[in-house]
Amino acid sequence: MSIHYSYIDAPNLFIQHPSGKRYAYREIGEKKGIPIILLTHLSANLDNWDPRIIDGLAKSHWVIAFDNIGVGLSNGKVPNNITQMANDAITFIKLLGFLKVDLIALSMGGMIAQELILKEPSLVRKLVLVGTGPRGGKGISNVSHITNLDLVPATLTFKDVKTYLFFPNTGNGKKKAKEFLIQIKKRKNHRDKTISFRAYRMQLDAINKWGKEKPSDLSKIVQPTLIINGNHDRMVPTENSYDLANRIPNSKLKIFEHSGHGSLFQYPKEFVEIVITFLS
Repeated sequence: MSIHYSYIDAPNLFIQHPSGKRYAYREIGEKKGIPIILLTHLSANLDNWDPRIIDGLAKSHWVIAFDNIGVGLSNGKVPNNITQMANDAITFIKLLGFLKVDLIALSMGGMIAQELILKEPSLVRKLVLVGTGPRGGKGISNVSHITNLDLVPATLTFKDVKTYLFFPNTGNGKKKAKEFLIQIKKRKNHRDKTISFRAYRMQLDAINKWGKEKPSDLSKIVQPTLIINGNHDRMVPTENSYDLANRIPNSKLKIFEHSGHGSLFQYPKEFVEIVITFLS
């Protein structure tokens, strides 16, 4: 059965755990085969996914985006550590009754995905890590500093901070940033709830801690893994993507030229094509 033609009008759905944890999610695509679960970036809610990417993936896959605990329309409090975020993501996946999923995980979501797959390896078939790095990776504990730096020009120019954080300061980068910001504002009805400042601070705290922790043994990740980044990622330095590729045995690396942390949003068509080829 096919659900919804575009992510822009996919309804907000809810599922609740007996413990009282309630998750908000959206799904599109044909409900068959192994679903793709999306794990998103710092401060993001359901409305921060580019519909061009979701709709592109949904032509051949069942795609599910969700708000983890304490984010957007989901209830509860954001935990101050990546491990608990991974536990909450596992709870969500199992609540939906899935025994096997594919993961596409961006930035902080990629950190959650690494913890998740090490905790529950049998739950994941294939893994896509975008704009992320390993636990204890270079510069990960500086995410707060970089974000705060870019908040200054964003505030002065009345622009979304993602203009500076996700895209390079080039003609093409600025053009692509504008296109992306138009896309994520296309949904007019039943938008998600913006993350609270407290929840955002908890996420930053979790990333900072994770960036200072002892590295994980990523050789335990045996699933086929696709690692994607831009060649100039300021938030999670690109060398972390090379590090992941060296440490995850069954991995492939794709680096987009002239792009940064938001490489998938700068090259949405190419991203979808690469990921669909990888998952098929």
